[in-house]
Parts: sequence; structure tokens; C-alpha cells
Amino acid sequence: MHALVYTDTQKIEYREEKNPTEKQGESILKIQASGICGSDMHAYHGKDDRRIPPLILGHEVSGVIQNGKFKDKTVVLNPLISCEKCDYCKNGREHLCPKRTMIGMSKPIKREGGLAELVSVPEKNIYEVPKALDTKEAALAEPAAVALHAVILAEQTLKKPLAESKVLVQGAGAIGLLCGLILSKDKNCKNIVLSDPNKKRLDECSKYLDAKFVNPTDKSIKENEFDLVMDSVGLEVSRQQAIHVVAPGGSIVHIGLTQPSGTFNFRKLTIQEITLIGTYCYTNNDFKNTLNLLTNKTLGSLEWIEYRELKKGAEAFKEIHDGTCVAPKIILIP
Repeated sequence: MHALVYTDTQKIEYREEKNPTEKQGESILKIQASGICGSDMHAYHGKDDRRIPPLILGHEVSGVIQNGKFKDKTVVLNPLISCEKCDYCKNGREHLCPKRTMIGMSKPIKREGGLAELVSVPEKNIYEVPKALDTKEAALAEPAAVALHAVILAEQTLKKPLAESKVLVQGAGAIGLLCGLILSKDKNCKNIVLSDPNKKRLDECSKYLDAKFVNPTDKSIKENEFDLVMDSVGLEVSRQQAIHVVAPGGSIVHIGLTQPSGTFNFRKLTIQEITLIGTYCYTNNDFKNTLNLLTNKTLGSLEWIEYRELKKGAEAFKEIHDGTCVAPKIILIP
């Protein structure tokens, strides 16, 4: 099969790789669509010790199963593989399983990812794509589930309904835009600000989301202004802004993992009773609910996705790295 292989920092190679072999309890997927995730970019930048080259990256995947009980079914993959035995798994928090693994990662167990023509996955991680959902768009289920889980956690922490809250979403990539779309179209939130330094990206997002679009340095982003801040960037500077602009009694939901450490105003967090919550991936139930959102077209048009050929994937990685990619999401087609 052909695959995009991460070979070194900022190096991606399109080349021949061995086909995955059949394993008990697993099926082989012929991939029809595979998205490039922010975590794939972290690996590309050499900043993810869970993804060690050489490795086929990618975990946002849809296609047609080639063997097993789902043979010939059009499916989407939940790439997060849990043990199903621990307390977290038994209580519906599979994403926190201490033995969890994921396709497209090297640790704790190396599993090749979905930026390829074929991939092997456990049958328990396979979800049939509803007929009303386009197979290529189904690959968006994974990042959309990340956003949905983050919004659900935010909703649980706030002292007033999301529909009545003023929200700042930091970052206009796929996760940030999806958070905004879920807030607006599923949670009826009317007061959303989306910030990003890339004006062309903001202009693209403005075609699909009802929000105010600003540069992170815009003077309209004021101290104590927002009931909720959703940080899909994860930089020290974005966290510092989040704690500065969140209102007393408000919430910060930390999604991005770009820069894992740095200074933070814990004094304000304490004396103004700010809720700071981390969010990671999604539960199995979140993933199912996300498929329903996509199937029912709740999030509106998905024309902001840009589709490219897998063999041109290295160019896509470079454009995302250089900041010249306007589309919030690139999905590669083998």
C-alpha cells in the first residue's frame, strides 16, 4: 500500500509500505478519507514523544471494511483503543483508560495510522456511517467529537446556560471552528467571539459561523469580559489571555496541547473562583452523538473542509506549518 510516513522532524514521505495483516478481533479498513490533525502537526514539529518516526500518522479516518463482521460496510473509526476492563471504561470514561492506545501513535504500543490506503483496527472501534452522511465528511467525526466533549464539559461548569453566555474561542483551526459551530448551532449560543492571528482563516470561518471574528490582540477582547473561554490553541500566551479575559465565576476549557507548560495567574483563578478544566478526546457516547450531529446536518455546511490527494500530503503538512493554509481542515483522499 501507499502511505504518508513521518520520517523525521518536518519530513513526510509518500512511499510504499507493507499492507496490514489480519489479526483476531480486528478488521482492515480501505481508507477513503483521512484528516490531518493538530496532534499530527505536533509530531511533524518533533514535539510529540508519543509519535516517534518512522510512523504513519493519522487517526481521523473513514472508509470501507475489507474483512470480518463489518465486511463491505462503510464505516468511521473511533481511533482511541481502551481496555474495557478498568473503572474508567466501565463508567463510560474510556478516554481516560490508563491502558489506552491510539492508531497513529508509537506509545504505549506502536500502531500505524490512517494516512495510508489501509489500516487495521479493533472491531469494537468501528462505527457504521449512516446513509445520510457522506463518507468523506464522516472523517470529521473524530475532531468534532473532541469539540463536542469540550462543550459538554464547559456546559457542566457554567452557572448559567450557554445560550446566555459570552464565549471566546481561541484558535480558528478545525477544533476551534467546531466548538463555535456546536455552541452556535446546537447550544443556541448567540454571543461568540472567535480569535486567530490568521485573517484569511478567520474570513473563511466567517462564511459558516455566526460570530465576531478578531485578532487575539484586538481591543474588544477585554479583561473580565467572557463567561467562558475555550482555548483550542494551548500556548502560554493563549492561557495568559484566557485567565485575563474570563469573568469572575467564569470557566476556561483548555483543549490545545501546543505548549504544555508556562506561567499562569493562579491568584485570579483563586480569588475570582474561576473554573479551569482540561479536556481530552471524548467518550464513546460523545462519538456516537457526534455522528448524529453530522448526519442531521446540525453543524451546517462542511464546505470549509479542503480535500486533497494523499500523495500530495507532504505539501499539505508544509502549508499548515507555514501558516499559508486557509482551510480549517484538510482531509486526504487515497
